[in-house]
Amino acid sequence: MTASMGRPVHKNAEGWRWLLYVALAIVGALLTFVGARAQQKATDDATFRKLIDSYCAAWSTGTADAPAKFYAKDDGLVFYDVAPFAYHSWKEYHDGVQKEFLESASEIKLTAGKDLKVTRRGMIAWTIVPMHFMEKSKNGKTTEMDLRYTGIWEKRGASWVLVHEHLSTPLAGS
Repeated sequence: MTASMGRPVHKNAEGWRWLLYVALAIVGALLTFVGARAQQKATDDATFRKLIDSYCAAWSTGTADAPAKFYAKDDGLVFYDVAPFAYHSWKEYHDGVQKEFLESASEIKLTAGKDLKVTRRGMIAWTIVPMHFMEKSKNGKTTEMDLRYTGIWEKRGASWVLVHEHLSTPLAGS
């Protein structure tokens, strides 16, 4: 039997079958990519949730030495905090926060909120999460404030380290 153009029908069917195989292979590859991306996102979310919670626990110890492991030590890195405005290295940040907040505190507690957002592009990731800060000073005064936190992380070897962070407080009444 032949088609109207004189070709055997089975050759036409083979062409369609080949096209179907190629289409199924493309769809399978796309589904694999989407599934792998979703799995990577879930892994990143869990990884950074653990990092952020450990970061908060480290700052809650009341010493700037405990959270040092979370920070890159490169010269020229900038860290924005609620007071003073900026630090231009880990050493400056460590010494400034120790003096500004930690030396006068009898207790510090930093807690990350539930709304952690993680975005990753290769070896760089940024995290956004609301936080709550509580400080009991040695003179008995308690200060509490809500914070907005953004951290820029870089994967170095097996570890993620902060290369920039920005802490801020909402304006009063907002």
